[in-house]
Amino acid sequence: MKVTISIFLFFISTCVYSGYYNILGARSGGLGRSSVALSGFWAGFNNQAGLADYNKLAAGIYYENRFIVKEMRLAAGGFILPTKSGNFGVSLTYFGYSNYNEKKIGLGYGRKFGKSFSAGVQLDYLSTYIAEDYGKKDIFTFELGFKASIGEDIEIAGHLFNPIPVYVQKESYDRIPTVFTIGASYHISKELFITLEAEKDSEFKPLIRGGIEYQIINQVAARIGYSTLPSQTGSTKFSIASLYTFGFSLNFDKFDIDFSSSYHNVLGWSPSITAIFKFN
Repeated sequence: MKVTISIFLFFISTCVYSGYYNILGARSGGLGRSSVALSGFWAGFNNQAGLADYNKLAAGIYYENRFIVKEMRLAAGGFILPTKSGNFGVSLTYFGYSNYNEKKIGLGYGRKFGKSFSAGVQLDYLSTYIAEDYGKKDIFTFELGFKASIGEDIEIAGHLFNPIPVYVQKESYDRIPTVFTIGASYHISKELFITLEAEKDSEFKPLIRGGIEYQIINQVAARIGYSTLPSQTGSTKFSIASLYTFGFSLNFDKFDIDFSSSYHNVLGWSPSITAIFKFN
C-alpha cells in the first residue's frame, strides 16, 4: 500500500511539475511560477545567471505544501557568496516523504560580462528513493542560463536544465527531462513590474506563465499570476486546469519574508513561504 501511494504521488508530481526541475521562491510562486527573468536570491535556484545580480552574502529557506498533502512537501535551503570574480551559490532541495523522495544538491556560479549581460552554470546531484524493493538512484547533470538587459526597463533571459539527456534506467528509456525556459520582464514604472515566460519540457507540450507585481510601499509588494500546466506526458494525454497564484512580501534591511499560494480547481491550494537572511 505504501509503495502504491508513493508511485501515485510520483505520478501527480511529475505531471503537474517537472520532476527535479522545480521553480523555487515565494516571489515566483506569486507570479504564476515565473522565474527565468527575475533577479534576487532565488534566481540562484531558477536561473543561475541571476546569481550575478545578487551582491549580498545571504542564506534562505523555502517551504511549500503542495495541495495541502503532507507527503508532497517541498523544502529547500541555499547560500550565496559574492566574490570579485563572480558569485557562488549552494542549493539543497527535498521533495516527498520517507517512502518516496527526491533530493537535489546544486553548486552554481554566475558572473556579469559587461553591464548588460550575465551568464551562469550549475552542477547538480540528483537522488531518487522509493521504499522496499525499488531502492535508490543517484545521477549527475548540469544547467545553465543567461540574462540580458535591453535599456533600463526590459530584461530577457533563458535557462536550460539537463541539456544532455541523463537516463535513470537506460533499459526502459526512463530519463530526466530536458527543460528549456525563455522569458522577459518589464518595469512599467518604479512600482509596477510584469513578467512572462514559456517553458518546454522534453516530455510535455509548452507552458505559458506570467505575473504582475505592484510595490505598495518600499517594504511591501503584492503579486498575482497565472500558469498553464502540462497537457501531455509521453503518449498519454493528461489535460488539467491552470494554476492561479497570488502573493505578497515584506522586505527589510537584513531580513525578507515572502508568502504565496497557487490554486488548482481540482487539487486545491499549494501555499509556500520563504525567508532570506542578509549579512554584512
